[in-house]
Amino acid sequence: MPKYNRTFELSVEDVDLIEEALRARGRELCQTRRALSDENPAHLESIGVIERDQRAGEELLGRLHDQKIFYRPKAAVYVGG
Repeated sequence: MPKYNRTFELSVEDVDLIEEALRARGRELCQTRRALSDENPAHLESIGVIERDQRAGEELLGRLHDQKIFYRPKAAVYVGG
């Protein structure tokens, strides 16, 4: 049985590309979901699948976001914006 690689060497650009691809996929799913009608029983199963896919993508984006370390200077007062 194969083992999973538990260490990854991704650059910041790689992570940005993954995030952008997930956002693009989310936009595609959103457009598809809007095209389907809640009133048509034939669409209900498709809507459920689309919404599960959207949720999984958003959760993955959230996990990627939670692993980032944001810069905040320690010596000076931080002014955001």
